[in-house]
Amino acid sequence: MIRHIVLVKFPADARSPAIDALFRALDDLRAALPGMLNFSGGANVSPEGLARGFTHAFVADFADVAARDAYLVHPAHQAAGARLVAAAEGGIDGLIVVDIEIGG
Repeated sequence: MIRHIVLVKFPADARSPAIDALFRALDDLRAALPGMLNFSGGANVSPEGLARGFTHAFVADFADVAARDAYLVHPAHQAAGARLVAAAEGGIDGLIVVDIEIGG
């Protein structure tokens, strides 16, 4: 399984309904991509103070590398990703993306 982890730095004036809509659009991809197993995201609630300005995060789990790769090139992901980049503080610099292999 591949876990796709995205940290997002939204500007201070970003509104929760707009952020929720972005996350919903990404979650909706599960209906179009059978290998996309789970999606969850939300605001950072860590008390540690180590977020370095990143305000939100989401994770998506994929059955395998092929499912993750299908997600990356899917037109709906491309559209939602472009909206996410546009909403992030500093554009692409407001994102961190890492993928890790789980259980394998």
